Amino acid sequence: MNWTELLKCTVEDTYKATDGLMALVQDKDLAWKPDTGSNWMTTGQLLMHLTSACGFCCRGFATGDWGAPPCDENAKDGPPPDAMLPPAEALPSVGSVKEARALLAADKKVALDMIAQAGEQKLANQMVAAPWDPTERSLGHQFLCMTEHLAVHKSQLFYYLKLMGRDVNTMHLWGM
Repeated sequence: MNWTELLKCTVEDTYKATDGLMALVQDKDLAWKPDTGSNWMTTGQLLMHLTSACGFCCRGFATGDWGAPPCDENAKDGPPPDAMLPPAEALPSVGSVKEARALLAADKKVALDMIAQAGEQKLANQMVAAPWDPTERSLGHQFLCMTEHLAVHKSQLFYYLKLMGRDVNTMHLWGM
């Protein structure tokens, strides 16, 4: 398996589709969130989350720098749940769709840079764990999981757009 090519193709496709969906959001939609249920991100918070769902995390796996204080490795059950997953109300939001798309492009660059810097040998053989899960996986596997993380939230944006009444279809979801 060639991790480098797999990851580069996955990054390109996922970011392209995500940017296409972001382009369908209007600034007036940033405060919107579903009416039913609880703990929903606003559209602005979701856009902000999309901008660090992959590249930022790839950098964390590759360098060990997650931009936050390290977890207490002696803690019996790991970090408290609210440390890793705060309630939606506590999440930051973008100020505009233009800002979100620029941040997404920057995150894509980080993801591609991390793939290139790691190289095939490290992607295949370096074992790393996430701060939220002590299970060690290859660096390539962790990077792939982060592209899946972006894809899941891209799908969330797709359904937000549908619930807003936008005319989106499967072609939009896949960036075609």
